[in-house]
Amino acid sequence: MTASPIHPREIDHVVLRVRDIERMRRFYCEILGCRVEREQAKIGLTQLRAGRSLIDLLVVSGSPGAEGRNMDHVCLRIEPFDAAAISAFLKANGVDPGEVALRYGAEGSGPSLYLADPEGNTVELKGPPAG
Repeated sequence: MTASPIHPREIDHVVLRVRDIERMRRFYCEILGCRVEREQAKIGLTQLRAGRSLIDLLVVSGSPGAEGRNMDHVCLRIEPFDAAAISAFLKANGVDPGEVALRYGAEGSGPSLYLADPEGNTVELKGPPAG
């Protein structure tokens, strides 16, 4: 097996599925010391700054997660981020890499891709901010 081109630097962000966004925002901000960084009301998303990382609160209807999970996904910040090498490595190891696209994370917008771990949890691999 070839060496992995994937080198996690840290957790960039975690996305939690929530039913009561105001209650969760108050808990994470007033109790745990986070602060609101961005809100995207159109999609029900509040992004909280937690040091160098983000905790995203995503409103869902009914019970969290179709599979009964509260976590939507975890994002790992990868450095260096060579999208072609990472995708090739994942494919060679039977993992389906998603499309590479610019997405917002703890450091701003940058390239990322999604994949599923063996138990179906979604993992985002994120590169450095663009520009």
